[in-house]
Amino acid sequence: MKYATDYANPELAARKLVELAAGVAPVQDGRIYIEKINAPFLFTHRGKGREFGAGLKFAVERGWLELHESGTYVRLKKAGEDLLAS
Repeated sequence: MKYATDYANPELAARKLVELAAGVAPVQDGRIYIEKINAPFLFTHRGKGREFGAGLKFAVERGWLELHESGTYVRLKKAGEDLLAS
């Protein structure tokens, strides 16, 4: 199991978020409700809120995830899928 300190590195947090997003069935048009990755990150993997935010920002900047402007959902991008495949 990962410990919160593991996610102090935004790249590691981002990779975990991409992994979590890949494990969630999208509801519509590839949308994954943010709470479907937020809750496991915080409670199962013991990440912190600021680590979630930094990881999400990192994943969006890298093109791994797309965050809707409302903040309600994300989409797993092709680059994120490729990340998991490698």
